Amino acid sequence: MRAAMAFVTRFAPSPTGYLHKGHAYSALTAYQAAKAADGRFLLRMEDIDRTRCRPEYETAVHEDLAWLGLEWETPVRRQSDHFDDYQGALERLRGMGLLYRCFRTRKEVLEDIGRAPHGLSDAILEPEADPDRPFASRLSLERARAHLGARWNALRFTDEGQGVVQATPELAGDVVLGRKDVGVAYHLAVVFDDALQGVTHVIRGRDLFEATHVQVLLQALLDLPTPVYRHHDLLSGPDGKRFAKRDRSQTLRELRAQGMTAQALRRELGFGDA
Repeated sequence: MRAAMAFVTRFAPSPTGYLHKGHAYSALTAYQAAKAADGRFLLRMEDIDRTRCRPEYETAVHEDLAWLGLEWETPVRRQSDHFDDYQGALERLRGMGLLYRCFRTRKEVLEDIGRAPHGLSDAILEPEADPDRPFASRLSLERARAHLGARWNALRFTDEGQGVVQATPELAGDVVLGRKDVGVAYHLAVVFDDALQGVTHVIRGRDLFEATHVQVLLQALLDLPTPVYRHHDLLSGPDGKRFAKRDRSQTLRELRAQGMTAQALRRELGFGDA
């Protein structure tokens, strides 16, 4: 009799502010799924943006999740400790001829795409320039499609809410995977970590559904496994706007200061007592 596949999921916040109700809902959704499957729950700090991430926010993540009653495996992986890993993956893609240097801002690229709807040539994006000038390393969708051949049309992922989804990474254009001035970008780091940590199920908000299409492409290019995805609905406040870190009144830190208990918040979010 075949043993059941292990269930491994994670909650991976960026410590750029204090967690809010939306984060609590996402973390509890992943945690409860892991418990129901007798699986593993991981915490990961996606702190590659060293200009916005702060130690006090990272400490607060641990405090807030513990207050909610969550437990996770240690040590916690911090992306800022593993830039060499991500750089290695970036160089692998570069060695495959799939990256190009882009010296233009995102706004300039979008303006050029509007003028040249069939795409931008490398000659436009890689002009003769000062070698010390900051640039972005973009993934060429044209080269990626050629590299994968027939596999391009087989890019799919399973979403627990929608079933099997055909990946359409072209909707995101030539995404940035690295910058000379700040290092690796989100998409590449998260794909690398999910594979390294054996994540089988990625449970996160619907706002990251489009990112999944890009990440499935990277998984194919790097010969990495594709997890099962679940994109849950996003919480919104009384004004109809989804919660954000700028909404101080809804951070878990502020709710505690106002006297709310973890049990009350869990019930409000639909999870019952711990």
